[in-house]
Amino acid sequence: MENLKDKKLALFFTCGVSLKIWEKIGNLEREIKPYNELAKYFKKIYFITYGNKKEFNFQEKLSTNIRILSKPAFFPSRIYQFFIPLIYYKELRGADVYKTNQMAAVIPAILSKWLYKKKLIIRCGYEWLEFLRKEKKPFWKKALVFNIEKLAYKNADRIILTSEKDKRFVKNNFKVPFFKIEFIPNYIDTELFKPLKIEKDKSKVIFIGRLHEQKNLFNLIEAISGNSCKLAIIGSGCLKEKIKVVARKKRANIEFRENIPNNKLPEELNRSEIFILPSLYEGCPKTLLEAMSCGLPCIGTNVEGIKEIIRHRENGYLCDISVESIKKAIVEVLKDKELQEKIGKNARQDILKNFDFLKIMEKEINIYGTL
Repeated sequence: MENLKDKKLALFFTCGVSLKIWEKIGNLEREIKPYNELAKYFKKIYFITYGNKKEFNFQEKLSTNIRILSKPAFFPSRIYQFFIPLIYYKELRGADVYKTNQMAAVIPAILSKWLYKKKLIIRCGYEWLEFLRKEKKPFWKKALVFNIEKLAYKNADRIILTSEKDKRFVKNNFKVPFFKIEFIPNYIDTELFKPLKIEKDKSKVIFIGRLHEQKNLFNLIEAISGNSCKLAIIGSGCLKEKIKVVARKKRANIEFRENIPNNKLPEELNRSEIFILPSLYEGCPKTLLEAMSCGLPCIGTNVEGIKEIIRHRENGYLCDISVESIKKAIVEVLKDKELQEKIGKNARQDILKNFDFLKIMEKEINIYGTL
């Protein structure tokens, strides 16, 4: 896009999030990859993060025309977000397009748009209000987020949503004009996440993700207890210690691992026989897409965010959220090598067709061109 060569993009990080946090949870390489690609098209990109001066240690991983704008040490993040438009007024006044990484980044982005009259792209990796409703959060919190999102969608020039069901939710609840919404799913680096010639650990099932109620892990533990399979759980979260206690009580064969860098995950996935995501609900789950890209047979629950990706017994296996259904799915997929080969092969082809990094980036670059 030649018309972007003299343009500048400002990316607003989620409140409280920094490059350091991305590194800590193992997502740094995955999160910065799209912007290193966009840097080929833009004159300059600003990263407005909530980290301190140590953020500059990550500059070597970024394109030379990406500039990090860090948070002054004395500012609490929730206060700082209101002052970003003033602290970095020169950069924001000189930028052409603002973009949020998630909905929780919108406050400084909206304030900047009001002040400097620039284009604004709101990206939602998941629909914040919908998740709060599913988690049965207090009314005041849902009301607050509803009004934040209403303001954000009203002021956005374009809205990027990663799933069709989020697109329906936004249209139905916020009456957003059709032309504003763009459906762009999460990308997968298919050159990184691919089938590898690695010996499988027999009967090994792997889960990767946050250790949160949403992931339905207690039912998963119950489902594998008493079975001959072993489960690897990679991730961190508020329920980790409680999950470990339940696993010991159920005498489940589980290996717990902390977050590992995204570029190390393909090896872990390829060592496993099956990937499983037993969630109660999802947005556009990256870990599922990455496992499918590795050609791994994947089991997912028949819930929003997963059933839009998995076609039962075609490119994956769908089950209910119950213990019995999860157990049945694991047993059936583990014993049926022909089914494993079929759904693993089809999964890889679907990712190449619909979620490949360069194809997804082309869609996003086109949005900037239209603005």
